[in-house]
Amino acid sequence: MSDEYMKLALHGILVQLKQSQAALARHCRVSKATINLICKFDHWPKTTKTNQAALRPLIAEFLRGHGATEEQVLGAFEPLFEGAHPLCSSTACALYSHGQQAKNQEDDMNVRHSRLTFETRQHFKILRDPFYDELRSSADVFESDDIRYVRAAVRQTAQHGGFLAVTGESGAGKSTIRKDLMEWIRSDNKPIEVIEPYVVATSAASKSGRLLVAADIVGAVVRNLAPTKPLRSSLEARTHQMHQLLKEGASDGRKHVVVIEEAHDLATPTLKAMKRFYEQEDGFKKLLAIILVGQNELADKLSEKDPEVREVVQRCELITLPPLDNNLGAYLHHKFKRVEADVANVLEPEAIDAIRSVLRRNETRSFGGKRTTQNVSKCHPLAVNNLVTRAMNMAAGISAKTVNAALIQAAFQGEGHE
Repeated sequence: MSDEYMKLALHGILVQLKQSQAALARHCRVSKATINLICKFDHWPKTTKTNQAALRPLIAEFLRGHGATEEQVLGAFEPLFEGAHPLCSSTACALYSHGQQAKNQEDDMNVRHSRLTFETRQHFKILRDPFYDELRSSADVFESDDIRYVRAAVRQTAQHGGFLAVTGESGAGKSTIRKDLMEWIRSDNKPIEVIEPYVVATSAASKSGRLLVAADIVGAVVRNLAPTKPLRSSLEARTHQMHQLLKEGASDGRKHVVVIEEAHDLATPTLKAMKRFYEQEDGFKKLLAIILVGQNELADKLSEKDPEVREVVQRCELITLPPLDNNLGAYLHHKFKRVEADVANVLEPEAIDAIRSVLRRNETRSFGGKRTTQNVSKCHPLAVNNLVTRAMNMAAGISAKTVNAALIQAAFQGEGHE
């Protein structure tokens, strides 16, 4: 399908009349998703009671009942194309343009969490939701070359030592990588102890908690390695206590790794303390591996341009989880295969292209007093899962056999909420 999707002027007419698509849907006794698809994509249901012939008189009746002129009623069903409007009257085009601008201002890249309805699973003959509670073993984790590299780097750090930071957008799969590490350690019976310092509400913006600091990390290591021993009072004494316990564990052949999630919230002094903990040794042997997991702000904090953290950056390997873009088709194939379904029976090829297209946006970031704008992909697992789920629910609601590009667009625009 072309990027120039057919639309109707109906949306702009509703905006001028100050009437919602939900109100029109109630009048026509159809779902809001159905009206959204008609307005935005000239996509009409195929069932006898809700096809175009049945709905057009009801829509015209609604418009007239709310003060529309005959010109507006006739213009509401004129087709439009994004970027060129050769078939519509100037009035209808102006109305559509006004409504479209208002909607564009509301667009948000975050796709709200959704679950497949029972009716949707019946419609597509899928027994289990491929996107809900779908990670039950390592076999459920999608593997691309990028994911394999990150997975290998995390395991290598845990087993052989190192200082690693894994960054990515919200929903990029950072927590999945951590869970996969834990599963690998358990299933292969690796002599690795994972220590996860935890403080409630560690965000700097939180009013109900506080930042994770060096003392918390030292305390977590000591409690993990010697749960019955009391913590020493001063941070210096406690750090020495940690060092001794790590040496004892290493002499018994055990490995130790600290894993910190939400590490983008760590303050610079804590990052510098992590470097000192990593440098604890017994001879030439490093005693504590460190894995930081956080959003892209962590990469900003670990910029080599910042002299405050340069000594940390020189010792810390940084890996960023990329978007799915080039692996999107394989990812969706994997997800559906894990629930014994075929993605080809659900998503048309054009829909996969549409997912990549809508999950892009211009993003402005500031660092060092400079602002730069880039067109970036947000095609990460969580966003893809939620977007496809909503599109499938909408498809089932209008009895569409498969999800096409128009349904992806409608699901993303957010006017098809159940």
